[in-house]
Amino acid sequence: MTDEPPLRRRAAESRTEEASPHPSSATPEPADAGTEPIAGGPVPLTAPREGTPAPVATPSELDEVVARFAAGTGPVALDAERASGYRYSQRAYLVQLRRAGSGTALIDPLPLPDLTPLDGVIAGAEWVLHAASQDLACLAELGLRPRRLFDTELAARLAGFERVGLAALTEQVLGYSLEKHHSAADWSSRPLPESWLTYAALDVELLVDLRDALDEELTKQGKSGWAAEEFAALVRNGARPPRVRAEPWRRTSGIHRVRGARAQARVRSLWYARDQIAARRDAAPGRVLPDSAIVAAAELDPKDEKTLLTLPGFGGRSVRRLARTWLAALDDARQLPDDALPVNPVVEGPPPPHRWAERDPVAAGRLARCREVVVGTAGAHNLPPENLIAPDFIRRLAWQPPEEITDDTVAETLRTFGAREWQITLLLPALTEALHLPTS
Repeated sequence: MTDEPPLRRRAAESRTEEASPHPSSATPEPADAGTEPIAGGPVPLTAPREGTPAPVATPSELDEVVARFAAGTGPVALDAERASGYRYSQRAYLVQLRRAGSGTALIDPLPLPDLTPLDGVIAGAEWVLHAASQDLACLAELGLRPRRLFDTELAARLAGFERVGLAALTEQVLGYSLEKHHSAADWSSRPLPESWLTYAALDVELLVDLRDALDEELTKQGKSGWAAEEFAALVRNGARPPRVRAEPWRRTSGIHRVRGARAQARVRSLWYARDQIAARRDAAPGRVLPDSAIVAAAELDPKDEKTLLTLPGFGGRSVRRLARTWLAALDDARQLPDDALPVNPVVEGPPPPHRWAERDPVAAGRLARCREVVVGTAGAHNLPPENLIAPDFIRRLAWQPPEEITDDTVAETLRTFGAREWQITLLLPALTEALHLPTS
C-alpha cells in the first residue's frame, strides 16, 4: 500500500484528539470501561457506541426502524450473517444496518422475511458493504437491493492492501481492532447470545468511516473511476444466484482418488441421496455425511451395514441411522447398466492450462505472454492481477483469440466476457501485441 503509514498516523492523531475510541462519536464514552488502549497500537473496539441493540423481530419494531432510517442521512452500512457451515440454504439469519442519525439496527429475518419497506427508504442512499458479493444474494431474497454501493474489501484490493479482511482493514486504516471469533457461528440458532449480537453490531460500526478513508486513498491513487465501474458491476450482477453446475457431485472433495466409472457412479448416487436429506433438513450436506465418507464408500463398495459402519465417517449416530439409505444408494449404482454410468464431461472453453503445451503449443505461448502483460501491468498499478482482470478471461482470449487481432477486436472480445472499461484501457495495446505470434 503506497500510503498506509499516513493513514495510520491520521488514525493515531484522531485517537489523541478524541476522548472516545469511536470515530464521529458525539458523546465521548469509552468503548469498554475495562479495556485500556494498547500503547502505540490499535484500540480494541468491544462494544457499539450506543450499546448493543436487541434484534428487531416484530412488524411494529420494523416500522420503527424504517422510520429511523428514513430520517437518517448519508450512506447506509449493511451486513448479513448466514449459517453456511450449518444450513443447506444460504439465507440471511441476521441483517445489520447503521446510518448517521439512525444508529444501528439488528433485524431478525426469520419472523420478518420481507424487508421491502426498509429497502424503500434507503434506496436512494449509497450502501456500504464488506465483500458485497457474499451478501447481495441473501439480502435480495429479503427485498434489499442496492442501487449504489461501495465495497470496502474490493476498494482495499484496488488500493493495493495486502490484508483485506474487515478486522485487518479497520486496524490498518482506522486504528481500531475488531474480534472476529464469531464469524463461523451458527447464526440460525435462537436466541442469539449477547456476545454474538455485539459482534454483529460492530461489523457495521465503522464501515462508513472505513469507506471514507478508502475512498480518499483511491482518489489519491487515481483509481476512483476503476472502483466506480467495479461497484456498478456488483449492483448489476451481485444478487444473481450462483450458477447451477450440471454435475455438482463431481466437486466432492477427494473424488480424484475414485477410479473407474462404476465407482464414480457410487459417488454420484451417495451425493444425491445426501443432498436430498440435507435439503429436507435444511442442514449443511457435510453435516449429514462428510465427503470423506462418500469417497470411502465409493472405493470399498460395502454391501452390508456392518461393513459400511466400519468405514471412516459412518460412525456417528445420525449417520448410522441412515445406513439403509446409504446402502440403497450404493445398490442403485451397482444396478446401473454400463451406458448409464458417468462419462467424462465435455469441457466448455479452454482446457486446464497445464495441458496447453501438449494440446496447442501456440496457444500456450499466447497465454504465457498475456499473463506476463497482466502481471506486469498489475504490479505497475499496485493491485492484484486477479482484480486487474479475471484469469478466466485471459485464458479464453489466449485459447481462441479473434480471427483478426486488433485493439478493437480484442477489446470487444473482453467486453463480451464481462471485462470493465478501465481494465481494457490498461491492458491494451500490450495484450493485443502479446496475442500475435513472436516475430523471432
